[in-house]
Amino acid sequence: MRPEQAGGQPPSGGFRPAPQRRVTTLAWAFVAASVGVLALVAWGPAVLRAPFTLLALAGGLWALTYGMRRNAAPEQRGPWRCLLVAAWLFLVAIVLRAVVPGAAATPPGPMVLIPDAFVLPAYLIMGYGFAGMLRRRRATEDAPARVDALLVGLATAFMTWTYVIAPQLGHDGVNVLRLANSCFPVIDVVLLVLVAQLTLAGGARQPALWLLIGGSTAMFAGDFLFTLRDGQILDLSQHTVETLFVAVFLLVGASALHPSMRTLTQPQQIIAQDLSKVRTVLIALVVVVPTVITTLEPPRGVVDAAVRSVLCALLVIGVLARVVRANNSQARAEQSIRRRATHDALTDLPNRELLAETIATWGDRAVAEQLEISLLFIDLDRFKMVNDHWGHQIGDELLCAVAGRLGTQVREDDLVCRIGGDEFVIALATPSHSRYAESLAERVLGEFVRPFRLSVGEVVISASIGVAKSLGGAHALELIRDADTAMYKAKGSGRNAFAMFDTSLRDEVRDRMNLEQALRGALERDELSVHFQPIVDLGTGELEGFEALMRWRHPVLGAVSPMQFIPIAEETGLIVEAGAWLLRESANQLTRWIAERPGGARELHVSVNVSVRQLRDGALVDVVRDVLAETGLPPQALWLEITESGVMEDLNTALATLHALRELGVVLCIDDFGTGYSSLSYLNRLPVGIVKLDRSFVSEVGESGANEPIVRAVLAMTGAMNLRVVAEGVETEVQRDWLRAQGCDLAQGWYYGAAKVATDLDDWIRPPATV
Repeated sequence: MRPEQAGGQPPSGGFRPAPQRRVTTLAWAFVAASVGVLALVAWGPAVLRAPFTLLALAGGLWALTYGMRRNAAPEQRGPWRCLLVAAWLFLVAIVLRAVVPGAAATPPGPMVLIPDAFVLPAYLIMGYGFAGMLRRRRATEDAPARVDALLVGLATAFMTWTYVIAPQLGHDGVNVLRLANSCFPVIDVVLLVLVAQLTLAGGARQPALWLLIGGSTAMFAGDFLFTLRDGQILDLSQHTVETLFVAVFLLVGASALHPSMRTLTQPQQIIAQDLSKVRTVLIALVVVVPTVITTLEPPRGVVDAAVRSVLCALLVIGVLARVVRANNSQARAEQSIRRRATHDALTDLPNRELLAETIATWGDRAVAEQLEISLLFIDLDRFKMVNDHWGHQIGDELLCAVAGRLGTQVREDDLVCRIGGDEFVIALATPSHSRYAESLAERVLGEFVRPFRLSVGEVVISASIGVAKSLGGAHALELIRDADTAMYKAKGSGRNAFAMFDTSLRDEVRDRMNLEQALRGALERDELSVHFQPIVDLGTGELEGFEALMRWRHPVLGAVSPMQFIPIAEETGLIVEAGAWLLRESANQLTRWIAERPGGARELHVSVNVSVRQLRDGALVDVVRDVLAETGLPPQALWLEITESGVMEDLNTALATLHALRELGVVLCIDDFGTGYSSLSYLNRLPVGIVKLDRSFVSEVGESGANEPIVRAVLAMTGAMNLRVVAEGVETEVQRDWLRAQGCDLAQGWYYGAAKVATDLDDWIRPPATV
């Protein structure tokens, strides 16, 4: 849709290009009419030649004027104005030759200078117009079109000299005026060079360009024949020459009238292509033909021989220049491809491929010089939050800023690389047992303390660094892997730190990979099960409900601790499917228990953990809605537990999901309260009804422990906010009694019983348990 069709303002200060189809039809109709008029001018009755010539000249000027105004935007009309001015000057010269006595005499006399005074500036202005078109199309500086066009011009100049100018130098009665007239084809050669560049430089080759080429060729032919006739070298009628000049007017006018004329003054995308057969033949001809002519037709004198020699030498130099240019272009292209293959496109840092090559090169030197190769594997902490909050453009800004800052911390021989995402590597070679790598890691961490100044303001981000070393025997990929492993150790230790690699980490990674592979398919193999831990009302001792906990028993590994497999499931995304299964199994089991409970018994709930990965998954709300619909479980009987740290990693997304869950009627719980972010400042923003006090605060209560004031404060705060509190990890009667005395609502822990499978909890279900 064009801007004017969308209701906007027309482009270029009010310019509205004419409808494409209508103008194209007009252009081809003009071409067809021009063919007819030109035929009448060339072969029609003598009485009709003059009026049709005037009609053709007027038609060409009209087409050039109308086409420029209707097809070209004002800022693109400059070159076409030059052609229009040149056309008017040529028209004045034609009229002067017709009306001024002696202006068209052969051989030329002094009166010929009158029309020539208009012809010469017309040529210059036309050349300036062609150059303007070439400049606007923006052919690449390294385009071979410039050399090829020059070769065409040199070959044409050779032919012009040999068959037009040189014969006149040896002709009796030659004078300055005749010699000046013979130079007009040379000017045409310059114009042909410019037009040839338009043709050879690539971009759109549409009808307007071919019509313009036709007009330029007709002009060259007309001037060439005029010079031969003027020099009495060729017996040719003046009418033939005039017909060619009429064709020039019509062809240039048709070129402006066709809507594709815009492509001659608009930037064109230049696409490198193989040298075509036609172009190859053309280059061969412009070199071979002058050589053959010089051999078959000896020079007419010293001057002729010298000019021919210079032109042939220039042709050879031009071909040589083209070969050199092509070779240089290929070399630069190969260098560019090599750089793209070995450097990161965003930061221009070396990538993994160049890092591996460099380490391999250093390896040979390290053994001979007793050097130690060290890698610092740097991963930005919580970089995803930057992209999610500000967008990937700001994330890219940050990566470039990090790259720049890392570059200031290394020596000239060290290598800073970006090997993917938010991962950087610094490679260095130092004397054996040097602590330079550790010192550099500390300096890099110190650099991340300072904020990064980005377009959105100052951004602070930390990094985790893994350091691995080798005496030169290790393979590059192994060293990168070891540094990556150490980085994960640093990240697991709380981030914003560095860790050194040792072989025990490799064993841990191997065990973790084995565990991950075993975990895949555990659900399909029916290795997962649900255990339920009772949650008790502290005031009455009655059963309130259960927390559902996922357990895994592998046929070979046996019972695998949730502390081992839950983080792996979270990281790999397996937790999404497993979490949905846990939710469905728990709801189904509670529905069966509710049906088994005696009438009038207290309503139960089931509490299910929701991982960070599930919270970010857009399908969680639909899964919960489907489970409630399938099981018929009352929404208030389903409690969903979320960790405050998981919510805070992406607060806006989490809030949207939590509000959608709350609208379903389920109860939301904050799990491990007090161990994550600034809970008090964010708790009032979360649509929760339950707070689960972490076991670390409960372990010493009732014994004058240090956490008692904190627990009292939490109970007072949650009471004021009408939130119920579940104390986790209650293991003794003392803890139970103290929490009950402080007004805590609910409790769970080994004091009431460990988590068990559903079939082992009948004593809790029938009759209701009391404590």
